[in-house]
Amino acid sequence: MSSKSSPVLVLSLSDIQRDPRVFRQIDVLKGQQAVLAAGTGVMAIDGVTSYTMPIQRRTPVGRAHALFCLKTGRFEQFYWSQGHVIRALADLGHARYPFVVANDIQTLPLALRLARGAPVLVDLHEYSPRELEDRWLWRFLFQKYSDYLCRQYLPKATMVTTVCAGIAEEYTRQYGARPTVITNAPGFHNLPIHKTDPSRIRVIHHGVAARSRRIESMIELGNLLDARFTVDFILIPGDTRYVAQLMRQAASSRNIHFLPAVEMNQIVSFSAQYDVGLFLLEPTNFNYLHALPNKFFEFLQARLAVAIGPSPEMARIVAQFGCGVVAESFEPRALAKELNGLNADALNKMKAQSSQAAIVHCAERNADLLKTAFAALQQ
Repeated sequence: MSSKSSPVLVLSLSDIQRDPRVFRQIDVLKGQQAVLAAGTGVMAIDGVTSYTMPIQRRTPVGRAHALFCLKTGRFEQFYWSQGHVIRALADLGHARYPFVVANDIQTLPLALRLARGAPVLVDLHEYSPRELEDRWLWRFLFQKYSDYLCRQYLPKATMVTTVCAGIAEEYTRQYGARPTVITNAPGFHNLPIHKTDPSRIRVIHHGVAARSRRIESMIELGNLLDARFTVDFILIPGDTRYVAQLMRQAASSRNIHFLPAVEMNQIVSFSAQYDVGLFLLEPTNFNYLHALPNKFFEFLQARLAVAIGPSPEMARIVAQFGCGVVAESFEPRALAKELNGLNADALNKMKAQSSQAAIVHCAERNADLLKTAFAALQQ
């Protein structure tokens, strides 16, 4: 590894303190060399120099120019006219970096320019060209732009990583990239298995309250469960009106409750008091079809039985370890039927299998992959 006087640059258009995937990259790096983390929001990461990406709203004239560029294929002009790109080039472009880590395709052109010939690893958190394909405005404005960035810049990256096999395969099929899969698993938690109370089976769902996730389907599911079950939702209010709508929907439910948010580093230990981790995600876009999210692995680390729809990436792990139930369809009734058919003994066996899965699917295993990748960049 290089000297601590020569920092690795990590770029992300996210609040890194709330982005566990980027945070884990930095955690692996900072034990070996200096790190300069560039993200949005106010950052204070121990042992890391930070730079806040100055995301700026365009003026009305600027928005008109941006629209013109996007709809006429002037994608390079659009990209390099973004305020945060201009400022980052000015503020970060004077230094030399042993390598640069770019998170998502939107940071890759900037990373390549800042790297000035040094290696660049791009970590693709989603399948970018179909990221929000269920939204017509995104398709109208950004789909061709995202495809352009992938075609133009992915071949220039030294190394590519992504979150699951299905997304990796699509990047290979469409762009010839061959990503290494590094999942979103959190750190290993050495927790005991909480034995199930046969008369009170506790279910939890936690995550961002995004309309595209159709959380109302999980509320509908909760109303279909028998009297043994309670369902708790811990939602990050990305859309406060949507949260209010969900709470109104559940107001008459005897067994559904909404709880305050829990700190990111406490969610696994908090969840360990439950029996089932619930995530029913209708595949309204390509990324939702191939979802393999943080919460799934957090359920495993909390030693919960997992209850999901037939999402192939999650279902593959559930089938491999026998750590939960997979519904035949994404209809709430289908998953409710699976849960109503379980007893305490079956749930306890699934929890024991989640404990086995937690050993395999943890950040420590992924850290070894990251260390290997980072070392290869400097050979």
